[in-house]
Amino acid sequence: MKEPIIKINELDNVAVVIDEAAQGQELRSGAAAVTPLENIPAGHKVALQPIKEGEDILKYGNPIGHATRDIKTGEWVHSHNTKTNLSGKLEYTYEPREQAEVEKPNEELSFQGYRRPNGEVGIRNEIWIINTVGCINKSAELLADMATKELQDSDEVDGVYHFPHPFGCSQLGDDLTNTQRVLSSLVLHPNAVGVVVMGLGCENNTIKSFQEMVGDKENGKVVYLGAQDVEDEIEEGLNLIEELVEYANGFKREPVPVSELKVGLKCGGSDGFSGITGNPLVGSFSNRLISHGGTTILTEVPEMFGAEKLLMNRAESESVFENTVKLVNDFKQYFLDHDQNVYENPSPGNKDGGITTLEEKSLGCVQKGGNATVVDVLEYAGRVKKKGLNLLQGPGNDLVSVTNLAAAGAHIVLFTTGRGTPFGGPVPTVKISTNSALAQKKKRWIDFNAGEFVEGKPLETLTDEFMDEMIAWASGTKETRNEMYNFKEIAIFKDGVIL
Repeated sequence: MKEPIIKINELDNVAVVIDEAAQGQELRSGAAAVTPLENIPAGHKVALQPIKEGEDILKYGNPIGHATRDIKTGEWVHSHNTKTNLSGKLEYTYEPREQAEVEKPNEELSFQGYRRPNGEVGIRNEIWIINTVGCINKSAELLADMATKELQDSDEVDGVYHFPHPFGCSQLGDDLTNTQRVLSSLVLHPNAVGVVVMGLGCENNTIKSFQEMVGDKENGKVVYLGAQDVEDEIEEGLNLIEELVEYANGFKREPVPVSELKVGLKCGGSDGFSGITGNPLVGSFSNRLISHGGTTILTEVPEMFGAEKLLMNRAESESVFENTVKLVNDFKQYFLDHDQNVYENPSPGNKDGGITTLEEKSLGCVQKGGNATVVDVLEYAGRVKKKGLNLLQGPGNDLVSVTNLAAAGAHIVLFTTGRGTPFGGPVPTVKISTNSALAQKKKRWIDFNAGEFVEGKPLETLTDEFMDEMIAWASGTKETRNEMYNFKEIAIFKDGVIL
């Protein structure tokens, strides 16, 4: 049965309003009861008791800020009377918690995937066009469109795709390296059985230097095309893609254990329900996948601020702890180097949805990682090497984050959202609604509704249902919404000079 408010933790002095609450309407959740003194939007917080000026606001059993004035029982608790407790960089002490023993699953789960020559697995058999420079975005688009029209008779190729971006020319230092790292990692992605690397010929990201960074694509085939070197780059590109199609047709789906799955974890357009429904569901799925020997990847470092200790205390070793500290503090320093407020989050959309402070956002955000041990920390566009929960350096920006997760090796990205977005990355991008209203409103965006949790469906049941869906998406028997409507984009992190 759906309750009108949710008190998440017994220590909390606020509760979350499920549907918009009217002034004077008594709201109950178990032993908790409160009568709002004003109208309070869905997803926002109501005070369960008097909170004095300077006293901590508690949600998830943790402080999410402090009261900037006295707050009465029944008052709306939000930006007008609450402020973050966070400031500056912090020092951390290694305090490992006792790691819970992972319970072995009773059944072996598998999906239908493509086994690559080096043993890696892809969940799609696609051909990608990766351009080294933004100057030829339209040439790559034309090539993909023309190749797609000529590929209608190929049963084993899931499509030909290109991913426009503005970089690769006039870049220096870390920016050029970041561009090369992201694009080269995409070239090596196992969802791409064949790749055409298309360059112009005069860019900083030269085909030669890029080819050296890529090395051998042992999980597929890669060919290179310099547009300035040939008379007709489209005709030449079509010939190369024809060869790649013939190569791709040699791969067939076969049963693969879910331990081979690598799944990216992301949230965007979060609301007050994100930390109650969508992110806990993803965390529950992450725990289950890891119990089967699989891998999940958590990024969005600025949305760890305020909840980072929860991750640090789950580090597999002291070296992983130290790398997590570096991950967090280096990103704080990035803000400081640009004279920006480290704790500028949450966004206007987050605030409209009920999230007041960065601590509140972060405590909800890190739930996507469940309670698994953190086994490794990756640099930006670094590729996953260890099974289990990995942390990935990168910003919270939706497009940059999803691209980063794909570059790290994620076969599929789980994207929880309370506000909604049509965006999709280069890999299947599953949109998980945190509330049922969004799922009903945006059927072309949303793949799964986690909002049923507050309507009485148990989390374990939702996790079972979601795992079934995941196997269907991974097996290609079901497309994600971003695949249905060809919403496939990339974005690359930039932090420097353009010539």
